[in-house]
Amino acid sequence: MTESGQQVEKAKRLPRAVRERQILDAAVTVFARHGYHPASMDEVSEVAGVSKPMIYSYLGSKEDLFLQCIRREANLLIDTVQAGIDLDVAPDMQLWTGLRAFYGFVADHRESWTVLHQQALAVGGKFATEITALREHAIAMVTKLVVSQGSRKGLAEQAEFSGEGLAAALVGAAEALADWWLDRPDISPGVLASWLMNLTWLGFNDLVEGQVWRPTDA
Repeated sequence: MTESGQQVEKAKRLPRAVRERQILDAAVTVFARHGYHPASMDEVSEVAGVSKPMIYSYLGSKEDLFLQCIRREANLLIDTVQAGIDLDVAPDMQLWTGLRAFYGFVADHRESWTVLHQQALAVGGKFATEITALREHAIAMVTKLVVSQGSRKGLAEQAEFSGEGLAAALVGAAEALADWWLDRPDISPGVLASWLMNLTWLGFNDLVEGQVWRPTDA
């Protein structure tokens, strides 16, 4: 057998998990580049270096493939943020380390973020549902920090009443800032996280201290 023939034979023997990762990596690149509908399985096949029949055999249709991309990248994002949160520090620093990890993920996985926050939402349906679940997970993490801070200050009821809504607002702001940041990669993840902390945490902290803004009489 020639050397090239040996290489082809070796490639064919790659474990299924390795081959699936190879296909998903290529698919994320193609979907991020073109969007779901314009993306072609031919291009995924070319970028992955495998045949189209192998893609269908391993990961199913284009719709199945896109869904698997969303789920894998969403899990990677969640794992990255959870691993980045320092649980041995005060709640404000826990939130800052989590935001820093989030923006670090966006910096290191721009294509993943594009697929998750732009392409999946644009297509809608079951794909958008996956992103909703991702957001709910993020909101739950932030809510836990707010309620825990409020509990320590003796204001658990007040913090619980508004904590989830404010956490949802923070997650939405974090996502919007990430989209804005894609064209300004010279700003570091830590600086970006600090900006958002300055915008939001001061308000959170005032809330758990019992300082609530109210409109004045017109």
